[in-house]
Formats: sequence, C-alpha cells, structure tokens
Amino acid sequence: MEIMGIRIPTIISDNVATRCDGCGGVIEDTPWRVSVLDIVSAEAPPSWIERPRINPGPFQFHSDPSHVRAWMARRGYWFCRKGTVREIMRPVPLPTDPPGWGLCDGLHRDDHEFVPA
Repeated sequence: MEIMGIRIPTIISDNVATRCDGCGGVIEDTPWRVSVLDIVSAEAPPSWIERPRINPGPFQFHSDPSHVRAWMARRGYWFCRKGTVREIMRPVPLPTDPPGWGLCDGLHRDDHEFVPA
C-alpha cells in the first residue's frame, strides 16, 4: 500500500469501521441512518445521572429495511404496520407488561397498528 507517495509494505488493506447496526456487516457505501425522535420534547432536560429511556441514535444500516426491522426486533421494539421504515422514527409508549415501545414514521393520521418487528 502507498500513502502520500510512501510505500508501506506492512499494510495490506485499509480498515473499514462502518458497520450495520442490523446485521453487523461492513457498509461499503454511504450508510442509511435512522434516528428515533420524540414528537414533543421533554419540559426539562434529564439530569446527568439519569439515563434516557431511548437512545435517539442515529443508527446506521444497509439500505434494505429488513436490517432496520431486525435491529428493532432485537431491542424489543414493535413496528407500526401503517408506516414504513424512514430516516426519522417516532417512539410510542405501549401499554404492555413490561412497558414497551413502538416505532412509527408518524405520517398517517389514523390509529397505529403495532406488530412485533
């Protein structure tokens, strides 16, 4: 390998660090990012010792939506089948035991229909 005109024989190939959060595979091109955002922000920011309930991301995936759905399933999220996988997903608290979260793109006006991801 040659870097800036200097031959370095010990380096065989460049390291690729961009990995899909769904399958763990290397993402060769530009990753497709998904963020989980609240519709309404909290009235007060959480304290430094308090852990947020949901990590907003962004998370990066291959362009196939099945990778996002696999990531959602591993985390126990439900998916609104009236929506699609988009760059911004909205969390919806579910009245389950234990309490769970559903993710929806928020673009439909009628009631959600959550199914396990």
